[in-house]
Amino acid sequence: MSEEVDLNGYYEIVENAISELGVDAQEARGEAEGQWNLKRGNASIWIDLWYIEEEEGAYFQVMSPIMTLPEGDEEKHQMYEELLKHNYSIFGVAFTLHEDGIYLKGIREVEGLDLSEVIFMIGRCGNYADAYNE
Repeated sequence: MSEEVDLNGYYEIVENAISELGVDAQEARGEAEGQWNLKRGNASIWIDLWYIEEEEGAYFQVMSPIMTLPEGDEEKHQMYEELLKHNYSIFGVAFTLHEDGIYLKGIREVEGLDLSEVIFMIGRCGNYADAYNE
């Protein structure tokens, strides 16, 4: 078992970025430490910063729900193909399947993470999600 990692400095970077975006970081805090929730236009943005013991590393993730999966197999196939095409032309995030929905997601290791990168990742995910949100 690896020793516990202090993420407090990274939490501070994320909260400073959220504040720079005009959102009260304390109000945006989620139920668990290292989670924040905010809106960008019509899009919900979920922010997570956590340590994964199996990976022996901490990660910063920005994620936004886009749509639920269509019912039919043909509709799903068409949607998957369309989203893969969109993945080619968007930057820093990608469409991903999670449970019964499609999400936009950006993730990276926390090592070297700085304020401007957090602002850009949140903004980019939010802007794309607002544009693609159903």
